[in-house]
Amino acid sequence: MASTTSCIGARVQVQARAPGPSSAVRKIAAPTAPVLQQRAVATRRLPVLAAALAEDTSVTSSMDDEMDESSMYEAFAEMLDQYDHNFKRGDLVMGTVFRVDQRGAYVDIGAKGAGYCSSSEASMSPSVKANEVLRPDTQREFLIIKDNAKDGEISLSLRQLELSVAWQRVRQLQEEDVTVMGKVLSLNRGGLLVNVEHIKGFVPTSQLSHRVNAENSLGKEIPLKFLEVDEERQRMVFSNRKATTEVPILEFKVGDVVEGVVESILPFGAFVNLGDINGLLHISQISHELVNSVDKVLTPGDRLKVMILSKDREKGRVALSTRKLEPTPGDMLRDPALVFAKADEMAATFRPERVAEAEAAAREEEERLTARANASLDN
Repeated sequence: MASTTSCIGARVQVQARAPGPSSAVRKIAAPTAPVLQQRAVATRRLPVLAAALAEDTSVTSSMDDEMDESSMYEAFAEMLDQYDHNFKRGDLVMGTVFRVDQRGAYVDIGAKGAGYCSSSEASMSPSVKANEVLRPDTQREFLIIKDNAKDGEISLSLRQLELSVAWQRVRQLQEEDVTVMGKVLSLNRGGLLVNVEHIKGFVPTSQLSHRVNAENSLGKEIPLKFLEVDEERQRMVFSNRKATTEVPILEFKVGDVVEGVVESILPFGAFVNLGDINGLLHISQISHELVNSVDKVLTPGDRLKVMILSKDREKGRVALSTRKLEPTPGDMLRDPALVFAKADEMAATFRPERVAEAEAAAREEEERLTARANASLDN
């Protein structure tokens, strides 16, 4: 009775006989996985190898005799050894997928054995399976991540290739100072863990805008600016505060009057919250009259109307003035409510050329006071 036995890429007819006095039963060991992989590769290259065998007289002479299945694949293996490549970890190779399922894909890369790309290495997205991104006969470039000389297995990766490209992309985005959107993955006491270009990064709490509620941001996307990109340390650090202040700075014009709230008091001035950004009201720009102590004039929580004196987009700084809005010199010390009420009216009389002069004067005054402060510290 004849039965049919199948192996990868070939079907072989086997004649079954009952044991008798003049016959012996031969036991054949089942081929191992590496052998099956080699046979699959050999079967894929059958036309090429057959032609090579035909040109090799030492092999064709032995093929005149009857060859069984095992001898045939041994001949193919010898030819594969002659044409095999010396692959090693870190090499980039072109391969053709010849079998794929949810667990992974077998790839012909020109080696004696097949290369294998598991689902975990098929994509940067952990939920994606190999058969969702690879198809039989698909040609792709792969990265060799493991070369086991003992069993001939070669492990391949698409994920690490994509990761390398992603790092190149984020470095370029950082150089261009682009605002990117990052999905919040989790939070801890130090800040937020975010995903940008399929790479995890960190946003310190100090770099979060006051408008971002950390607990309510899980699963949402927030605007970010790059602070640090270090591929070697697998580290990215972002600022949400810097990203959210960029638009308001662009919207502000020198000479505009805006309303804000005093947020903090320092010896050299006060920081005023303008909504998405803080501006500095320098002590020299509070009043025409001399101000010896900022906290004698302003307190946190005071609502002010201030004029935009200057802005620095790169550093995210805005310089403010109430001095230019005083109807009469010293009103900020005697009647700040009057300055608030008359602010828009006073700003209307402030012509563009006077704005430019005020901006230059404010910078000179700030530099002079900073130099004086540094000199006193040196002494």
